[in-house]
Amino acid sequence: MKYVIATHNRHKLQELQRILDPMGIEAITADLSEVEETGTTFAENAYLKAKSACEETGLPAVADDSGLEVDALDGRPGVYSARYAGENASDAQRIEKLLGELSNVPAEKRTARFVSAVCCVFPNGDVIRVEGDCPGSIAFSPEGNDGFGYDPVFLVGEKTFAQMTAAEKDAVSHRGKALEKFATALQEYLK
Repeated sequence: MKYVIATHNRHKLQELQRILDPMGIEAITADLSEVEETGTTFAENAYLKAKSACEETGLPAVADDSGLEVDALDGRPGVYSARYAGENASDAQRIEKLLGELSNVPAEKRTARFVSAVCCVFPNGDVIRVEGDCPGSIAFSPEGNDGFGYDPVFLVGEKTFAQMTAAEKDAVSHRGKALEKFATALQEYLK
């Protein structure tokens, strides 16, 4: 089964491929148009990206929109996670901005969650939508060398996502949970 993954983020693509492969889904990429993420929720943005990719390729398209919600920041950065420190900011710059805004926030108030909305749009117009989240907290400084985005400062228990192996992260992550739900929904849909 061939599905196009609607992302320009190679890290996200690798994570999606790793999780979808055991389901017998060949996750491919295509040279897709950049979609303006005008939604106010992760689910809306995932749908916009999947719909556009499906229309462009004629293949079922899977898109993920995900981000970090920090309680002490009233849910920010939220849907603006990738653009939090400006349009072309690096992961390090986004982390620096986040840690700066949390500089006077004590450990017990640094609660946060990663949220992932996964959407699959089929050429016939059918849609599958699922969400997953992973509660955690924000560390005081980056730790670990793996992962991407906010992974070096997102703590689940005693480890940041960037300190976890791919398998450890997939087992607890927001995207792993959303894709587990997606696998169930897709199997149901394909019956």
